[in-house]
Amino acid sequence: MDDHRVAPVDPAGSPGHVSVGGAETAEVRRFWGRLGLPGLVDVHTHFMPERVLHKVWGYFDALGPLTGGLEWPITYRKAEAERAGVLREFGVRAFTAMLYPHKPGMARWLNGWAVDFARRTPDCLHTATLYPEPGVEAYVREAVEAGARVFKAHVQVGAYDPADELLQPAWGLLAEAGIPVVIHCGSGPAPGKHTGPEPIARVLARHPRLRLVVAHLGMPEYEEFFGLAERYGEVRLDTTMAFTDFTEGFMPFPRRALPRLAALGDRVLLGSDFPNIPYPYVDQLHALERLDLGEDWLRAVCHDNAAGLFGLSAPSGL
Repeated sequence: MDDHRVAPVDPAGSPGHVSVGGAETAEVRRFWGRLGLPGLVDVHTHFMPERVLHKVWGYFDALGPLTGGLEWPITYRKAEAERAGVLREFGVRAFTAMLYPHKPGMARWLNGWAVDFARRTPDCLHTATLYPEPGVEAYVREAVEAGARVFKAHVQVGAYDPADELLQPAWGLLAEAGIPVVIHCGSGPAPGKHTGPEPIARVLARHPRLRLVVAHLGMPEYEEFFGLAERYGEVRLDTTMAFTDFTEGFMPFPRRALPRLAALGDRVLLGSDFPNIPYPYVDQLHALERLDLGEDWLRAVCHDNAAGLFGLSAPSGL
């Protein structure tokens, strides 16, 4: 992929950043600084039209069924510019705008918004989305031609079968273009009609070169999704919410699978679910560190794997 320039991050901080908790900011920066990294790359952050995001927050506040009925306070409930500023202050070199439709007729509109957001937010990897509906191949192609670098699919919220025939041309187009798709397809925090590994296995059987990034490590079906990653060389996983105290309380990671996670270290990417997390951002980083899989693994997961996938250049001077 092309070598995309991303501004370097100053580990000591820089003027003009939006201030969040100073202790947390310092600890996030210490985390990647002591690993010798130029910052973090987070492939699972949510930016979408404000009124849509506020509806998402309202769903969490109301303990909607897809949250598993869990208390889920939004830690970074801030305006759009402030949220982007928080990530920059943390030292996140590149992030995403994970946006997704829950009904037909919504995806193309979201993709139009995402074009503008990417234009005014150069450190955001231009994100697009899709839904099984007539015309999906056409608007996916439009998004690719507009510069989309990553797609988001949400099987749980969208309540659709990812192997739906309507999606097959779009999956083929994305596989051919080599554009990653971050897909929430595991059954956490609550199962959906089409969540779990079986529907995704059917997609991959038809499109083995599709660069699927399984969100949340596929929780709670961690090991089943590891199996798909072991079978298909372009399947990756993101760490979103995995291993944190919050998640371990209801969908614990099976410790017997740690060797498999270590072996997949070149295809695991940092994800956080920022801003929609019920704990501080740094908790995700500490959770990864507690796995004790080594600094090389942490460097790959927190920066290098995603930098390679998206063609991010090293900051000057490194």
